[in-house]
Amino acid sequence: MEGLEQYRDIITALLAEYAGGEVVQADSEIQTIYDRDRDHYQLVSLGWQGNRRFYSVLMHLDIKNGKVWIQRNETDRLIAQALVERGVRKEDIVLGLQPEYARADTGYSVA
Repeated sequence: MEGLEQYRDIITALLAEYAGGEVVQADSEIQTIYDRDRDHYQLVSLGWQGNRRFYSVLMHLDIKNGKVWIQRNETDRLIAQALVERGVRKEDIVLGLQPEYARADTGYSVA
């Protein structure tokens, strides 16, 4: 399980880095949400714009069967590339936000 722990550490460090680099206004915040027991990881933006409430999942990653699934990316960050640069094997990354038929053309795992 050394690889699994390494992947957990890489994901949590990456999301913490992204959370720290976001511009936050007085009525909003960026939160990192980690469920290391079930391997779900999110970066969330929430707050108020005047009288309007907003809540958005900016990034969502899971670890399933030893692979890192990118479930959502609402930023301009290249998460898969950042994961590879930090030590996640390219064949252990699944672009879950892409339809399965398109994953084969990405160079990453299909599942």
